[in-house]
Amino acid sequence: MDWFNRNQRSLPWRMNPSPWSILLSEILLQQTQMERGIEYHKRLYERFPTPSSMASSDVDDVLFLWQGAGYYSRARRLHALSQIVVADYGGKIPSTYDELLALPGIGPYTAAAVASMAFFHPVACVDGNVRRVMARQTNNEFPSVKDVQEYADLNLVREHPGDWNQAMMELGALVCRPRKPTCDVCPVRDTCKGMLRANELPRPRKQKKTTIELQCVLKVDAQGLPELIQRPDSGLFAGLWGPRIEEELDSKGLEYLGCIKHILSHRTMNVHVWKDVCEQGIDPNIVALSTLDRRILSLGGVFLNVPTE
Repeated sequence: MDWFNRNQRSLPWRMNPSPWSILLSEILLQQTQMERGIEYHKRLYERFPTPSSMASSDVDDVLFLWQGAGYYSRARRLHALSQIVVADYGGKIPSTYDELLALPGIGPYTAAAVASMAFFHPVACVDGNVRRVMARQTNNEFPSVKDVQEYADLNLVREHPGDWNQAMMELGALVCRPRKPTCDVCPVRDTCKGMLRANELPRPRKQKKTTIELQCVLKVDAQGLPELIQRPDSGLFAGLWGPRIEEELDSKGLEYLGCIKHILSHRTMNVHVWKDVCEQGIDPNIVALSTLDRRILSLGGVFLNVPTE
């Protein structure tokens, strides 16, 4: 705790620790790296400073600001969550772990994080950082979810649960890092049973990744505007706009622009892109696009206000 008080990063949701700000940060950081999470938290919190402001907006407004953050189902569930909070809780984030867990897009970790940090309930958080600290402290190569939760529950400082949970996660992020941990400055090195083999712990989980081949015909009008469609409300890139992408498309006689390799956590997408013409496109800067769609449009020479990542 002393180490955390001296070394914690100055993060927006720590500077303004409202329940809504904390909840927003935790949903963003589920699948978005910290640096980018800060950026997206800023733009979303400025536009939607309360659950009520988001609930009264269209889901497309949320998706538009979410562009580039990935895992867009989070944005749709966050919008649904805001509407439930307004309808069932008078616009205020519920405070208990069980109430939070019942909301869309909230799992055990996020419920524990918000309950402890925003409402000081004594529940322990378990994320990848905590799992790594636990594995090294106990010299455990393959800690189970139950093992890590029991460890977190046992060590929780119940009088300061929010600060303690953040301290554990901050330790994993700044010192007990996945690679090249700085054990020499670790505040709990004296109790670390796995310090001499920290780089080996915990052993990585084996993940099977699939590769799929896809086709895209990018149609552009005389003004350089692309033909875009809004995707269905379920599935990959649900609700976002983009050119049509299918496993098979008729590209005979069209100009081949190249192949875009787009890597997701569970699959790699090789998207082969051809260019065609259309009568009338739309301005891509006024609709929500995925990073993949931005890359496709950029490959086709379509102007985008926000640089393609």
